[in-house]
Amino acid sequence: MDKNPEIYFVTIIGVILGLLLVGFIVTILFLYQRRQQRQEKEMATLKDHYEREVLRSQLEIQENAFKTMGQELHDNIGQMLSVAKLTLSVMPIAKDHPAWDQLQNSKEVLNKAIFDLSNLTKSLHTDRITQVGLADSIRFELYALKKAGILDIHFNVEGSEEPINEQKSIFLFRIFQESLNNILKHSQASEVMVTLRYLENHFIMEIADNGVGFNVSEKRHSINSHSGVGLKSIFNRAKLIGAELTINSESSGGTIIQIELPLKEE
Repeated sequence: MDKNPEIYFVTIIGVILGLLLVGFIVTILFLYQRRQQRQEKEMATLKDHYEREVLRSQLEIQENAFKTMGQELHDNIGQMLSVAKLTLSVMPIAKDHPAWDQLQNSKEVLNKAIFDLSNLTKSLHTDRITQVGLADSIRFELYALKKAGILDIHFNVEGSEEPINEQKSIFLFRIFQESLNNILKHSQASEVMVTLRYLENHFIMEIADNGVGFNVSEKRHSINSHSGVGLKSIFNRAKLIGAELTINSESSGGTIIQIELPLKEE
């Protein structure tokens, strides 16, 4: 009879110790799991930061290459075309000469080549984008396309134009260029509508066409498609400037590309 309280006491102590041990193990496991999650989150953050820096470096190198290429084209090829034009202009050929018409045609071809080269170098040169602004840079590109009669162009600016910093303006312009390039190459569109919206706290650029449309996910992840590479470039540029990019495309229903950029930090 006297031993029962002792057994009972020992049992209670054992249960308490067991519960404490289980609680200790659970606590250790919980802390270990939290530490693992924190480390994984830190690693993911470091990986994302590293990928952003790599992308930023690649795009900066690309922009420098564009700038150098534009300058070389302007200084070398542009100069050669100008010399050729001047040479043709001073050739002593009268209007009744058999070569007169061919000479005039050659002059027209040279004038067009000089004009097209000038447009190309302006598009490649990043300084011009920052000098004239995003809206005017886009307007100039669309005007040249409209003048060529390739597409029916509609361009609208809604709201008061707000300044956007240099890097973001360049990236937005390159997104526009890549989108337009994809439309010209793949969409079979006859009409393009570009809208810039300057709202209170954010900027929206929308590029729409009436082309054949495409599978966005398939093209974006395709390693064998040039348009897939172009889409990846568009998404990468948008990510680097903190913009949200959405693409809605339907078969035979056209495509709408929308880029939304917060302006609070501008």
